[in-house]
Amino acid sequence: MLAEQFDYVIGGDPDRDTIDLAVLDTAGAGVRAHLSEVADAAGYARMLAWARKHAAGLRVWALEGTGNYGAGLASFLVEAGEDVVEIDRVKRARRGQKNDRIDAVRAAREALSREIQLHPRQRGLREALRVVLTTRHAVLVSRTKAINELKALIVTAPEHLRTMLRGCSLSTQLTRIEHLHTGQASTLEHRMTILALCSVTARIRFLTEQVDQLDPQLTQLVQTHPAGPTLLSEPGVGPVVAAQLLISYSHPGRVRNESAFAALAGVSPLEASSGQRTRHRLNRGGDRALNRALHTVDVPSVARTPPVWGQ
Repeated sequence: MLAEQFDYVIGGDPDRDTIDLAVLDTAGAGVRAHLSEVADAAGYARMLAWARKHAAGLRVWALEGTGNYGAGLASFLVEAGEDVVEIDRVKRARRGQKNDRIDAVRAAREALSREIQLHPRQRGLREALRVVLTTRHAVLVSRTKAINELKALIVTAPEHLRTMLRGCSLSTQLTRIEHLHTGQASTLEHRMTILALCSVTARIRFLTEQVDQLDPQLTQLVQTHPAGPTLLSEPGVGPVVAAQLLISYSHPGRVRNESAFAALAGVSPLEASSGQRTRHRLNRGGDRALNRALHTVDVPSVARTPPVWGQ
């Protein structure tokens, strides 16, 4: 428990532009000081100086959102030799008070109520993986949307255009559309349809090129990670799945054991017993991106497993 290791806990509630802090004395869990400071390099330095004044002893920082708004402060503190722990979203009373100052106190008290490992979220390689994987996902979503737009345009296109493009693969459709030009159009509708088809086709080509540029970078980053080659050697694990596993695992100490990993991935059964009836239900919580990655790994193994008749 943090109360057994430190004299003070500094709770932090980061926002986009400001960060609210509260110092709690672990002996009595009383609030000693508050601070609201600008979230920039100069502000981080002032926060550390303030903490050294009001928490002059063994102290630990309990910050919410060290993967987003609190990332800058967390990195600054770790580089300065401070102890930092990450606090998940703090549970609040349904109709209770809420403001940034109160949330900072709640973050500190939440840290005091848990057994927390002192292993701050790592940036560097993990953050590089997250940035590339997130960008790749966004590009794929945009590309899928553009392809759906193209299919809808083809369905409502004039008959001679629809006949030329119907029943072809996507690559063939894109190639044929790129050879069209508005000078071939005999009507206004024909001309505007060709213009729209060419516009969407250019967008699909551009997004495809972006994915082709990101994939080698993702593979290289995964192979750079100490656990990357081992993950890639497992059946059903490619660079995308391996990257997601490494991002979700984050850093040593985040996942205590196999049961904690199952809960994080949303694959642990949840008991839903009542009276004389004992049953379990599917866990719909956890990291859904990690859950999807595990499903991707599991599908090939299920397909290879022969059915057991009579069971």
